[in-house]
Amino acid sequence: MLGFSDGLELLGLVTGALLVLVGLGTIAGTPWATLGGAVGGLKVVGGLLAIGVGVGLGWLTRTDAGPA
Repeated sequence: MLGFSDGLELLGLVTGALLVLVGLGTIAGTPWATLGGAVGGLKVVGGLLAIGVGVGLGWLTRTDAGPA
C-alpha cells in the first residue's frame, strides 16, 4: 500500500518521526558529559525510550490489521 488510508495515518507517522528525532537529539547532546551522574543517565534512558516509542508508533501506524 503506497498511499495513506486516512489522515490520521500521516499524523501518526509524522509524530513517530518527530519522537525519533527528539530522542536522537537528546542522545547526541551527550547529557552524560554535561550533567553527569544519575541525571545524565536518566536523560539517556529518556532519549532511548523516545526513540522506541517513535519507532513503535510508526510501525503501529503502518501495520494494517484489517477488519476485526
